[in-house]
Amino acid sequence: MTAMQKKDVNPVAHLTRSDIERLGEELDAVRARIVESRGAKDAAYIRGVIKGQRYLEMGSRALLLFSKKKPAFVVGTVGLAAAKILENMEIGHNVMHGQWDWMRDPKIHSSTWEWDNASPSDLWKHSHNELHHTYTNVIGRDNDLGYGIMRVDEDQKWVPFYLGQPAWNFINACFFEYGIAAYDLELGKYLKGRKDKAVFQRDSRKVLHKIREQFTKDYVAHPLLAALTGSGKQTIKANFIANLTRNLWTHSVIMCGHFPSGVETFTKKSIVGESRGDWYLRQMLGSANISGSKAMHVATGNLSYQIEHHLFPDLPSNRYEEISKDVQDICERYGLSYVTGSLPRQVASAWWTIIRLSLPNHFAAKLERKPQNVTDLVQRQVQPKAA
Repeated sequence: MTAMQKKDVNPVAHLTRSDIERLGEELDAVRARIVESRGAKDAAYIRGVIKGQRYLEMGSRALLLFSKKKPAFVVGTVGLAAAKILENMEIGHNVMHGQWDWMRDPKIHSSTWEWDNASPSDLWKHSHNELHHTYTNVIGRDNDLGYGIMRVDEDQKWVPFYLGQPAWNFINACFFEYGIAAYDLELGKYLKGRKDKAVFQRDSRKVLHKIREQFTKDYVAHPLLAALTGSGKQTIKANFIANLTRNLWTHSVIMCGHFPSGVETFTKKSIVGESRGDWYLRQMLGSANISGSKAMHVATGNLSYQIEHHLFPDLPSNRYEEISKDVQDICERYGLSYVTGSLPRQVASAWWTIIRLSLPNHFAAKLERKPQNVTDLVQRQVQPKAA
């Protein structure tokens, strides 16, 4: 069955079954080419990023030992925030996707990596790699779509609770790593009686152990060390700011990947009998990119190439820029949208979606007609040609 979009306008209606299968074959060929060409240059890239991140973190924490002095506090805090972002986005997220497993390096492998985050790696890999990437943007199957606390589609029944979703979203952004830990724990599923109690208790112990480790590192061990130079309180403050910055950045990047205007959602029925080509189509239509500099792409973990990441989640992130040229060409030839835009525009579009859908549909429809300067300018789409 063709990957049908859930609204009245089907963005793939112009494609025949043979078109979709041919598209799948073309994308398989792109994947095969990258797999065949992986090598020393790619390995040097990730090893260099890991080395740079560790030096940045160590240097920043060393400065914070003297953070009683304002310059050391400012530089150390900024450096630590950058190190945490780099570790979570370009390193941890991508290593745990198995992007570097082909290197056969046990230190940079999805089965051994544990990241600087409140969520244990094994729980995160289940909810993210196995569920989210399999059921991308399928309402009722992809829990990343709104994290169970937000209305993200007009066809979802509106209830008064959703009026608060802009506030829930902001709070979740500030404490994102803890929200993800609760999400990976499947707390909502357990409260509804749909998760075994023994399994929940086992997973809870893992989450609490990880949170305790993270809290001890950032708010006990390093501050106590800094207290020897009289900088204990400043170090606590610096760690809090660095974690807050990392949480807000990560949340924004993820929002930009799935919530901006132009991104499609799907029904559970639409994926019944889904072929490889159908799955590829859903990844392309259910994701959005962020345009920007090389530094910005690295800071996002190359999730600024969210479309490419969802097509090939286990290919090295440093190759997504190269892959994007092939994907844009395929979108153009098959008459498909390739949604991308600058970071400010994509963030504004994602937040506008959250705000608009917090209201009943008849109010949301009125709002949709007014802010055309926001919703129409937040994205750039490759203009399709006839397939």
